Amino acid sequence: MSTIVVRISELRGKDEENVEDLAKFLEGRADATVDVTSDEITLKYEEGKKGPSRSFLRVLLRKFLHRAELKEEFRVISGRENVFVIKERKRVGEEE
Repeated sequence: MSTIVVRISELRGKDEENVEDLAKFLEGRADATVDVTSDEITLKYEEGKKGPSRSFLRVLLRKFLHRAELKEEFRVISGRENVFVIKERKRVGEEE
């Protein structure tokens, strides 16, 4: 069984409702079993089934951010193999 992980801890900190919407969005488009935990969404694919490419999944995540009007606040970055991170954008002029 292949799995893909989307880390959502920063998105969850912003709004809990967006996490549930993202899970429903991915379940409908990625054709996978979706498990939501405290800080990640896991997409599980059956043995004979091949999951979407990394680039397609990245596009799906970016499309969700656009539709939820979160594109200005969050971005999608790639972690290690089969991991994506939804990260909060740093504002221009914002100090660390």
